Amino acid sequence: MSELITAELVDLDLSAVTKDAAARSLAERMVAAHRVTDLDGFLADVAAREAQMPTGLDGGIGIPHCRSEHVSAPTLAFGRSAAGIDFGAADGPADLIFLIAAPAGADDDHLTILSALARRLMDPEFTAALRAGTDPGAVAALIRGEDPTEEPEPEEDDATAAGSAPFRIVAVTSCPTGIAHTYMAAESLAAAGRAEGVEVTVETQGSAGFKKLDPAVVAAADAVIWAHDVEVREKSRFRGKPLVDVGVKAGINRPAELIAEARRKAERGEIAAVSEDGGSTESGYGDGGGSGADHAHFGVRLRTYLMSGVSYMVPFVAAGGLLIALSFAIGGYEIASAKSVADHFVWGEADSWAALLNQIGSAAFAFLVPVLAGYIAYGMADRPALVPGFVGGAIALTVNAGFLGGLVAGLLAGAVVMAIQRVPVHATLRGIMPVLVIPLIASAVVGFLMFIVVGKPIASLQNALTDWLNGLSGSNAVILGVVLGLMMCFDMGGPLNKVAYAFAVGGLADPTDGSLKVMAAVMAAGMVPPLAMALATTVRRKLFTKTERENGRAAWVLGASFITEGAIPFAAADPLRVIPSVMAGGAVTGALSMAFGATLRAPHGGVFVVPLIGEPFLYLLAIAAGTLVATALVVLLKGARRTAPEGAGDAEATGSDGSRVTVAA
Repeated sequence: MSELITAELVDLDLSAVTKDAAARSLAERMVAAHRVTDLDGFLADVAAREAQMPTGLDGGIGIPHCRSEHVSAPTLAFGRSAAGIDFGAADGPADLIFLIAAPAGADDDHLTILSALARRLMDPEFTAALRAGTDPGAVAALIRGEDPTEEPEPEEDDATAAGSAPFRIVAVTSCPTGIAHTYMAAESLAAAGRAEGVEVTVETQGSAGFKKLDPAVVAAADAVIWAHDVEVREKSRFRGKPLVDVGVKAGINRPAELIAEARRKAERGEIAAVSEDGGSTESGYGDGGGSGADHAHFGVRLRTYLMSGVSYMVPFVAAGGLLIALSFAIGGYEIASAKSVADHFVWGEADSWAALLNQIGSAAFAFLVPVLAGYIAYGMADRPALVPGFVGGAIALTVNAGFLGGLVAGLLAGAVVMAIQRVPVHATLRGIMPVLVIPLIASAVVGFLMFIVVGKPIASLQNALTDWLNGLSGSNAVILGVVLGLMMCFDMGGPLNKVAYAFAVGGLADPTDGSLKVMAAVMAAGMVPPLAMALATTVRRKLFTKTERENGRAAWVLGASFITEGAIPFAAADPLRVIPSVMAGGAVTGALSMAFGATLRAPHGGVFVVPLIGEPFLYLLAIAAGTLVATALVVLLKGARRTAPEGAGDAEATGSDGSRVTVAA
């Protein structure tokens, strides 16, 4: 973090009392240091980021941050407040405020700053030193990692003095966005290891970089801990070791328990079932074996595989679907049958531009099923599975197996590659296994299965599902709308929400009247939670804390933009009242949308797609009805509880780490 902060960018007596005033005070120092070119423009970008999700962290820390075209160089300013400033953290105001500024488009710089800072903030000695510092220059040096004091030589513990090495653990941490949680888990594990007298070395597979553990360190390790929400890369390096396999939050919240479990497994001689590594880990061969997790983890791992495919597919859905929807808005639905723009394009004709957008979007849509299948396989068995996964997805389109065929093809490709990786091979073949042998054999096997064995039955099932959707009317359509609405609102961006979304966008690959109704119902229900919380904080302010009321103002914009996660701070603070309320509202909206016959051709919600909706007035009426139901329920439940008087301690969601909580990167 060198050269990011100087003494001039440190304010040890920050007098601001609001987060906006604190940001302005620190930003003025950046302007004086010629790091920010337009104060008001930069502060507008900071405020826009803060409106998405509060940036407070537990432990009295605020990290407002943004990328802005008004920033000339990556910069960090620090302020210390005696009174504390509310940045939306669950445990109260922040006294340590870090304003992070990165130039527009400088993703790597921005993520690197955030990740490094998040990791150091897990160290209580670091935060204590910041609170005790009296010289701005010394505090800036401390933040840069230039503490001049030398670390004392560690004292030998009893085991070392006796000549035996300490217990050694290697760990991997990762989260879907790869920013704060990845590094917080790493620091928690390392700190717990120091407290337990265990040597813990952590590899962080985050957005700020992926530097592999030294093979010698891995070889010397007594056990392995994986704290991850996405697939660990190059898993075969850890073959033959006792393994603890958990989510990233467990690495943050209970690191000592994980270390104790790793020691117990090592003492019992439990060895992970990671597949044999027949070659270079950099080639990807042997990366896809089992995790070593208990069989009870299979459902969680299956969800991870499927979400891996969906996460890579969504950008194709968004780009292709919005281009197609925009083409319909310009040229009407008949533009889909226009001649190829490669042969017929007139610059001054709106229909030519509509046809161009439609054909570009259609080209993007053609990748949906292959990308879904390819990256499901990739999540299971890493790079060697990409070729058979994509091949299987393409065949699914050829045999009209559609979205369901892509799911099956991806799982088949991953399973076949994992099986091949477990076969012992001669050393002379190991170098060509990942680039030739595995893709060749796996593609042939998956192709045979998709063409001859499972393709046609899946196509029949896909056609039956399509016919069922097209034939839905009356109570059947309403019931489906209720189910989809409940799924969208239960975890607000989590696995169930993504399953409902994936089900809807899968229908857009071959749109029918039924699949367009499903798309509309899912998008409408997803808007209800933040809109309901925004309305509730407006009509019954006394039931909510000051910070919740501030979040409620932002939730208006988030709900109107189909950002369901805008309701997460409220759900985290009071899940037993908020979640059932918004689920009821989402069910009402989904049911009404299906009953009204509203349709949507874009894979997104929000007010800006209203021109693309069939029956737009009734669609908006369904959203309004669901919002009112959810608002009434949450107000009723919170009013019955008779919360503490207004002004009592804020108790909402934990602060944001800059990512959008899938929660999912």
